[in-house]
Amino acid sequence: MSDASELSSKYVLQTVGFDARFPNTNQTRNCFQNYTDYFKCIAAKGDDFAPCKQFKKAYNSLCPNEWISKFDEQRENGTFPASLEP
Repeated sequence: MSDASELSSKYVLQTVGFDARFPNTNQTRNCFQNYTDYFKCIAAKGDDFAPCKQFKKAYNSLCPNEWISKFDEQRENGTFPASLEP
């Protein structure tokens, strides 16, 4: 098996499915909503709660890495612009 086929068999790339709440091509709100939903979910159910992982997969797919870094920094500093309480 070649290196390329080994890699392709290990990783499955998928995009986030259609979400009727965000019908437009601009996915900024969808990114932000999935980010906040993930942290609300783990606050309520814990890090190991499997359904929370769907929110994380979605925001990692939708959000630019720079935004995720900025959001993480804001959470750490207590300046994140939304409540993450469940």
